Amino acid sequence: MTTRLTVKVEECDITTLHVDAMVNAANESLLGGGGVDGAIHRAAGPELLVATRALGGCPTGDARTTPGFRLPARLVIHAVGPVYVDGLQGEPALLAHAYRACLREAGLNSVSSLAFPAISAGAYGYPLPDAAEVAARTLRDNLDLAPNLTEVVFACPQGRTADAFRAALRNAEFDVPV
Repeated sequence: MTTRLTVKVEECDITTLHVDAMVNAANESLLGGGGVDGAIHRAAGPELLVATRALGGCPTGDARTTPGFRLPARLVIHAVGPVYVDGLQGEPALLAHAYRACLREAGLNSVSSLAFPAISAGAYGYPLPDAAEVAARTLRDNLDLAPNLTEVVFACPQGRTADAFRAALRNAEFDVPV
């Protein structure tokens, strides 16, 4: 893979990462929720809710950007992944589109470091290994959308989520540290 880009998996709370932008696994309203979405809204402070309310929502498979407010990240890219039904309702394409939309937003905002959660793999029920494979392939195939990227971090809970992302990134030919 390209030598200018570092890709890694960190077992951490995404809201603590010092990156240019962090991705929020949001719902279509962008008004906060549980999991990563709730954690990002709490850490960013009430200004984030005001900013997301002004956006008027976001369709599944797309992304919108706001300032990071009280987060250590300059920006938050709110990505809406699909709710998993059975894998036959367009879920893989929608999930890939959400990751591409994040890369597009990163490119438009000259982001050099970007942190992703496991979009759709939590409450939205996307099978973890499949979600990780979609994320890794989409990143590999769409780096041209974010030409300033030098670092991508997949922020994962400990255990199987981190393991699934490490395996998927290696399958996509990224050199990922253990």
